[in-house]
Amino acid sequence: MKRKYLKTVVSFILVMVASCNEPETVVTDIVHPDGSVTRKIEMKGPEKDFTTENFPVPFDSTWTIKDSLEIDEEEDTVWVKRAEKLFKNTTEINNGYLADSGANKDISRKTEFRKSFKWFNTEYRFAEIIDKKMLYGYPLDQFLDQEEMKYFFSPDAIKNEKKQGPDSTKYKIMEDTINVKTNKWLLRSMVSEWIEEFSKLIANRAGADLSEESLKSHEDEYAGYIAKNGDKFDSLWSHGVVLRDFIGEANAVKFKNDADSAMNIVEKRTFFDFTKYSVKFIMPGNLIGTNGLIDSNRVMQWPVQDDFFRTRPYEMWAESKTTNLWAWIVTGIFLLFVGAGLVFRWLKK
Repeated sequence: MKRKYLKTVVSFILVMVASCNEPETVVTDIVHPDGSVTRKIEMKGPEKDFTTENFPVPFDSTWTIKDSLEIDEEEDTVWVKRAEKLFKNTTEINNGYLADSGANKDISRKTEFRKSFKWFNTEYRFAEIIDKKMLYGYPLDQFLDQEEMKYFFSPDAIKNEKKQGPDSTKYKIMEDTINVKTNKWLLRSMVSEWIEEFSKLIANRAGADLSEESLKSHEDEYAGYIAKNGDKFDSLWSHGVVLRDFIGEANAVKFKNDADSAMNIVEKRTFFDFTKYSVKFIMPGNLIGTNGLIDSNRVMQWPVQDDFFRTRPYEMWAESKTTNLWAWIVTGIFLLFVGAGLVFRWLKK
């Protein structure tokens, strides 16, 4: 999803430009018991030439890569690029993220693997974590209830299925409600971000009326002002009207450069291009826990899009376990010897 780089959150909400040429991408991580990971990437698109700018996750010539022309479920012709590589550990995957030059190079991501020996079982935990972009934004669950959160984080295919199912009216209304609430969430988060950054820039130079506490007390008022003046906000800001209304004429003149600098910081954290994709995990042994959607093949999957990690880290995780057969055998033999010893002692008496 590509979005225009605009100053106001209202314009950002109203104007969303999607690139139809972005390939549909699925990343599958096959986690092995020793901590190595086979990563597979599948990209499908209408064009043969996939450029580095299209790659939502990094891969290069060290991968096994195959291109093919195929027919999809709608009987349309699509170009498919598949890439695969075995990583010795998550450190190698993370180093690839650090050196990424693709579409999402500015997004901080990492993978984690943990292995725990429990005698009879060995447990595994694998996770991929995307750092949040905004430092002072509000958690989304302060605006959405549990059912809305579950729908919000569902893959597009699941959302479309629900909107076309027997409860279609319910989910269409829910989606409209979520859109309204998430617009409010993003607006409030941007105002909070600006207040924090502006407060830091003018610290020790402003009076009590411009303290962080004082500015935060007017947060709802500022958010309402922006929402009300939506399409005029850029003009009002550039002419100093917004700042005068927010902090008074004298302060607006004195701290204009600081206010602009804070706004620039907020823009960079809020308005960024991101190519969405999906992630799948295949874990060793039996699955015992995950926050992903489990499909009919017991494969976990997550959609990955920008709104998921704006104000909090987005963590995709799964836990599984394997049975240590040797431990059961050793324990059985031990108990057998102990039992035999007790019987032998009893017989000697």
